Amino acid sequence: MRPLFFLIIISISVINTLIGFFLILKPALVIEIQKKFYERINWRIEPVSVKKEIRNTRIMGLFLIVITLLMITCKFLSG
Repeated sequence: MRPLFFLIIISISVINTLIGFFLILKPALVIEIQKKFYERINWRIEPVSVKKEIRNTRIMGLFLIVITLLMITCKFLSG
């Protein structure tokens, strides 16, 4: 495997994993960031149920970490 390609794969994996942990550990902050982003483009969003939105954000973070680990494992096993 070429060193630059390897570095890119590892960098993306680390970034995805960090984002996944951020989603799991700070779901309320993630929701606030999303709301502020949408307000900047002239949209206002509010979750119907904040409790469900926090749960779903944590699940999304876990999913991102699992998918990243699966992708990196497949890449290294395939050579």
